[in-house]
Amino acid sequence: MDRALGGAWAITLVMSIALLVNITYVQGFKAQSLRDDSLNARQFENRFKIDRGPIVADGERLAWSEKTGDDRYQRHYQDGPAFAPVTGYFSVFSQTGLEDAENHFLDGTDPRLKATSIVDKLIGNPVPGGTVEATVDVNAQRVAYDALTSSGSRRAAAVVLDAKTGAILVMASTPSFDPNEVSSLDREEATTAFDRLGDQPLKPLLNKAAYELFPPGSTFKTVVAASALKADASEDTLVRAGRSYTPPDAGQSISNDAGDIGGSCDLSQIPLIEAFAQSCNTTFAYMGAEAPGNDAVRAEAGKFGFGDGIEFADGLTSAPSSFPETGQASLSALGSIGQGSTVASPLQMAMVAAGVLNDGEVMRPHLVDKLRAPDGVTVDTISPQRMSSALTSGQAQQMRDMMEAVVERGTGESLQGTSILGGKTGTADIEGASYNDRWFIGFGPRSDPRYAVAVLTEAPGYGIESGPIAARIVDALPG
Repeated sequence: MDRALGGAWAITLVMSIALLVNITYVQGFKAQSLRDDSLNARQFENRFKIDRGPIVADGERLAWSEKTGDDRYQRHYQDGPAFAPVTGYFSVFSQTGLEDAENHFLDGTDPRLKATSIVDKLIGNPVPGGTVEATVDVNAQRVAYDALTSSGSRRAAAVVLDAKTGAILVMASTPSFDPNEVSSLDREEATTAFDRLGDQPLKPLLNKAAYELFPPGSTFKTVVAASALKADASEDTLVRAGRSYTPPDAGQSISNDAGDIGGSCDLSQIPLIEAFAQSCNTTFAYMGAEAPGNDAVRAEAGKFGFGDGIEFADGLTSAPSSFPETGQASLSALGSIGQGSTVASPLQMAMVAAGVLNDGEVMRPHLVDKLRAPDGVTVDTISPQRMSSALTSGQAQQMRDMMEAVVERGTGESLQGTSILGGKTGTADIEGASYNDRWFIGFGPRSDPRYAVAVLTEAPGYGIESGPIAARIVDALPG
C-alpha cells in the first residue's frame, strides 16, 4: 500500500510540475503569439487597454493615445489624411502602416524594451509603449499632400528618398482618409467608416505611393538607358532614332509623340543623351526589342528593385514593380517605353532616381529612423542598407548628365530655374480613359542634389505637369 501511494504521489508531483512548466511557457513565452493569432478576435480590443506609444517625426507627434473615461486608450492622429500613408491606422479590426510595422514596440510588448520581468509577463501587467521616430520630413510631407490634392488629379502620389541613406522623407497619397475615423473604439462607428471608405472606387485606404502600380511611361527609359550604358554605350554613342520603329514580329509600329515631328527624334541617328533628353520612343523601343534587348533591360530593372516587393518597414512590403520577361520583341519594345506590361510604384521610380544620384548604389528605403523606450532612451537606430549596385560611378555620372539634359533642353526644360537639377518626364496612355498617368522623377536641389523624387498624377495632359509638384516638394526640404 505504501509503495502504491508513493508511486501515485510521484506521478502526481511530476504531472503538477509539468503543468506548471506548461503554464509558465504558455503565459510567459507564448502569450504574444497567442495574442497575435488571427483566430483571436479579442486581440485588438484588449490592446486598447494599453497606453500605446506615439509615432513622431521632427519632434512632432503624428499618432498618440489618450485615456478615456472607461480606462481605455483612444488613438489620435495629427493631420491624419496627410500622414496616413506613414502612420496607417490602429482600429478594433486591423492595423496598417507604422502602426502595424512597429505594433509590438508601440504596445510595449517588444523584447527590446525590456520593461517587464518574467513575473510581469506571468501576471499580465501592461506597460507603456515605446516611441517610433519616422524618417519623414513633416513640412515636406504636408507640402506634398497639399500639392497633390490641389492638382485636380484623379489619383496621385509622391515619394522622396534621401539618396545616400534610403530614408523616406515623403510618402504622400491621394485620395486619402482620416485615420481618426476608422480608429474609433466604437465598433459600429469603425464599421461604418470602413464600409464608406471601402465602397469608394479610388480606394482611399490604399497607399498609392507603395501599394498601387501604374505604367511608368517614359520615366522607365531611365532604366533602359542605364542598361545601354551597362552594355558599353556612352552618353555620346549614336543610337537609332527615326519617326517610327517596327519591332521584329510586330504588326504595328511605335512612333514618337506628335510634338517631336521635325525635331531631333526624326533623325536616323542621334547621341544617346539627345534621345533621352527628347524622350524618343523609337530609340528606347528598339533598345528593348533588339539591342541591348529584353534580357539586358530586365536585368537592369532588377538591379533597381523591379521584380520583388520592397520592404520599407518591418512587414511593410510594396507591390512588386515589373518589366515583362518575353521573347516577343513587340512586347519588350512597348514595355521599354513604360507601357504594355511594365508597371511600377512611385516608391520604385524614386528608387531609380536615387540609384542614379547615389553613384549607382541603390539603398533600401526605410520609414523608421529610431525606436525609443518610454523613458526616452534609444534602443534601436535603423542603419542604411545597400540593396544593389545598378551602375558604376562613371555610368551613374553619365546617367545624371542625361537627366540634367532633360531639364536643360529636353522635355523638362520648363523646370529650369527651379530646385530640380535633373529628371525624366513620362506620360502613360490609359486605354479608354480620359486621363493619363503623368510622371516626373528627378533630383535636387541644384546646389547640393541629395533628394530623389517621384511624382505621379492622373489627369489629362503630360508628365511635365507633375514636375512643378516635385519642385515644390524639394523646395520644402532642408536646402
